[in-house]
Parts: sequence; C-alpha cells; structure tokens
Amino acid sequence: MQELRYYVATSLDGFIARGDGSFDDFVWDDELVADFMATVGTFSAVLMGRKTYDVGLREGKTSPYPHLQQLVFSRSMDNSPDPAVELVREGAVERVREVKAQDGDGVWLCGGGELATLCLKAGLIDRLTLKLNPVVFGKGTPLFTERLDVGALEHTGRRAFESGIVQMEYRLKT
Repeated sequence: MQELRYYVATSLDGFIARGDGSFDDFVWDDELVADFMATVGTFSAVLMGRKTYDVGLREGKTSPYPHLQQLVFSRSMDNSPDPAVELVREGAVERVREVKAQDGDGVWLCGGGELATLCLKAGLIDRLTLKLNPVVFGKGTPLFTERLDVGALEHTGRRAFESGIVQMEYRLKT
C-alpha cells in the first residue's frame, strides 16, 4: 500500500492560496526549489483538485507532472484536456483507495483543500508535510475546508530554510 502524503505550502494563517487562487507570495528560492524537485521525484502519483490543476492550465500546462500518474478530481469539468491526466468526477474516495493500493513509491496530494478534507475524513492521508511560509493571507483557499478531528498527530520532523519557511512533518496516528 502506498503512503498518501499531503505535501503543500501554506501561509501562517492556514491558506494554500489567496482568494483569487494566486500564491505568488510564497517563497521559491534555489534551496526550496531543489528540495521540492527532490521530493516530487519520490512519488508515483499526484492527486489534484480542479483549482490546483487550474494553476498549471492558466500557464498552458495540461500535464504538469508527466513523470507521475496524474489524477484531477472535479465535479465541474466535463473532460480532461490531456490524455495523460485522469479526470475523476465521481467516487473520489474509492479512486484514491485504488491508487494507494497500486504498486508504487507514494502518492502526493498537492492540493486543494476540498480534496484534502475528503481524504482526511476517509482516513486516507498518512502524512502531512506543511511548508509554513512567513506570510499572512487573511483569507483564501484553506488547507482544509472544515474543522476535523484527526486524532493524534505525531510530529516527525521539521526543517528551517534560509528563506524563513519552516517545513513541519506529521504522521497521522491510526
């Protein structure tokens, strides 16, 4: 069974994007980019909500992670703009379970908050990696869309970057 990891940047006040979907205040220096590239290379599949997927689409990227199995979860999209990207319109929890059951190195949940909430409620997230950026958005797309009782979280590590980002690691206790 592959591990599902919610690996995401967040503001200090718990938002993964501003209200307009932008996140350009998040830091992207050489150290962070190198860490991101190394981490993304450890996954076999990536899960994205529609709004997360839209970020790449606005830049013309229909297949943002071609080296990974890519799944976009959306009830509003009619079809995938790229044959390399699977569109999941219904049965999201079941489809995530199927992906986790496949052979592979791990599953990356890269956003958004609605998909993360659904996965957390279903007990599918094994680990959280939060990159806390030294910014405050005030409002926007939340890390999770509702208050959840996740039980105990085991703090498994942290790393401070020169840019001021602090990466926090947690394992969800089952």
